[in-house]
Amino acid sequence: MQNLQPIMLVGTGSDVGKSWITTGICRWLKQKGYQPAPFKAQNMSLNSFSTPDNLEIGRAQAVQAEACGIPPTVEMNPILLKPSSVNKSQIILHGKPIGDQTAKEYFLGDNKKHLFEEAKNSFKQLASKHNPIVMEGAGSISELNLKHRDIVNMRMAEAANACVYLIADIDKGGVFGSVYGTIELLEPWERKLIKGVIINKFRGDPALFVDGRKKLEELTGVPILGVLPYDKSIIIEEEDSVALNNRNTTAVENKLNIAIIRLHYMSNYTDFQSLEQEPLINLYFTRDSEEINKADVIIIPGTKNTIEDLISLKEDGLDTIIKNKYNQTPIIGICGGYQMLGKNIKDPFSVESTIKSVDGLDLFDIETTLSKTKQTVQRNFLFKDLKEIFEGYEIHMGETSVPINKHLNLINGKEEGYFDGNKSWGTYLHGIFDNQEIVTELLQLKYPNAKAINYKAFKAAQFDKLADWIDNNLDMATILKNSAQ
Repeated sequence: MQNLQPIMLVGTGSDVGKSWITTGICRWLKQKGYQPAPFKAQNMSLNSFSTPDNLEIGRAQAVQAEACGIPPTVEMNPILLKPSSVNKSQIILHGKPIGDQTAKEYFLGDNKKHLFEEAKNSFKQLASKHNPIVMEGAGSISELNLKHRDIVNMRMAEAANACVYLIADIDKGGVFGSVYGTIELLEPWERKLIKGVIINKFRGDPALFVDGRKKLEELTGVPILGVLPYDKSIIIEEEDSVALNNRNTTAVENKLNIAIIRLHYMSNYTDFQSLEQEPLINLYFTRDSEEINKADVIIIPGTKNTIEDLISLKEDGLDTIIKNKYNQTPIIGICGGYQMLGKNIKDPFSVESTIKSVDGLDLFDIETTLSKTKQTVQRNFLFKDLKEIFEGYEIHMGETSVPINKHLNLINGKEEGYFDGNKSWGTYLHGIFDNQEIVTELLQLKYPNAKAINYKAFKAAQFDKLADWIDNNLDMATILKNSAQ
């Protein structure tokens, strides 16, 4: 295939659809015979993934790699920021934590020069193996107060010699102001990189936007290469925390109601997107005591700050509700949520907090000590007494002691997780609900003959639908032509 310049998707703001469109273009290129790979220099997210070589990257780049049909690698997301308190984040460089910094220290400090060089090196390594690279920016490209230290948007585009396409979300309103204002605020060298505008999330008849399209092109001097319809029928994992605001928050009748406790530092909420695709399940995120009481299953998810989230649960009285529900309702803990269900959590090295020890919910006979070393590894495992081999991944800083014969899983003969012998369990394994038989077991709590969908096959079908959506609504011929020049 012809070598192409990188294709880069940037935005007028957050949650305009950059990850979606990047994923769709990745899949489209794969279908056309190219060997694409995703790249995002710096990602800020509490949703992450473990690569096959036991390194950590943003979940969105792992999804995009899956759309490309390739394993995720750390070069696809060399810098990951994981918020751990109001103004502090853990910095992951090349898949491993290198320390914590406040937002001020990170965005105004001198280490951005070093990190930018590391990002460029990762890009070069990736570009030597794949064609083309499909790059994703972050937030808005016109944040004037941060632009001079930018390492993920236009400076990265220039370094990669990328053809850049600006995405705007028309569903939010104010699309003329956001597109025109964004482009006007760019410096001349940045404007030269912009090859087109993409209008995303359009509802209704696109014929109604023909005049608007012409006006925008006249105002900006940049062609609009696509008006992409709002399509709720395509389901792709979303990692942006803003997307959580669109999730269900209440129980409903005549379904298996699964309540996810909405923690302040909740991580990897993508663990539960497979459950949202089951027609017999109503999955909802809540901290409301009445809604928790209505649940048929309660799940405490992962968190970037287990101790602070546990203290907050107690302050809001949610610990009492969970304990009261325990005898009749399955309580499931994933990663940090699993740790919370034990007797105590110790943090002797102040990994997460200045608090050295805190009592857990005391529902499981386990104890956890947070450690300096982060475990990031993909796993094959056996679940309870099921014969099938399942897949998941671990991302955690902590070791949990479990009594003999109380384990949930076996990993190469080694015990993992905790099972109370009844209906409640906990595990460090993310992605556990991507496995069909494990979801089937949940469904059969209420529907004895139900069988879960094959989520892996479902995801593959969604990638193909997304590629069709790109093919039908985005001028890929012009995008390829621009990259071939």
